[in-house]
Amino acid sequence: MLTNQIVSAARIMGVQARRNYGVSAVLLSKATDPIQQLFVTKLRDYAQKSKGAGGKLVDASPEIEKELKQEMDKLAKQYGGAAGEDMTNFPAFKFVDPTIDPINSTA
Repeated sequence: MLTNQIVSAARIMGVQARRNYGVSAVLLSKATDPIQQLFVTKLRDYAQKSKGAGGKLVDASPEIEKELKQEMDKLAKQYGGAAGEDMTNFPAFKFVDPTIDPINSTA
């Protein structure tokens, strides 16, 4: 029984290793197609720009920033937030335990 489990585990690990090798071989190969190489270059450029933007929109014009602010204010108003409130944060809940009168067991 233990031998069957070991053989089964070895077989599964062999299949996974073959799949991982097949996927990584494709990923590690150089892009030979010029369009594919351009796509990879643009992805890397965008990754660098997004790191530099610090969580904001990449290459956004002032008009786009203004439109984003208007849309966020509209969502805040629609869902009960104040204008200018950050609706991307999860709300903080504060629960207060109610005061309960003690039960009088002699009554």
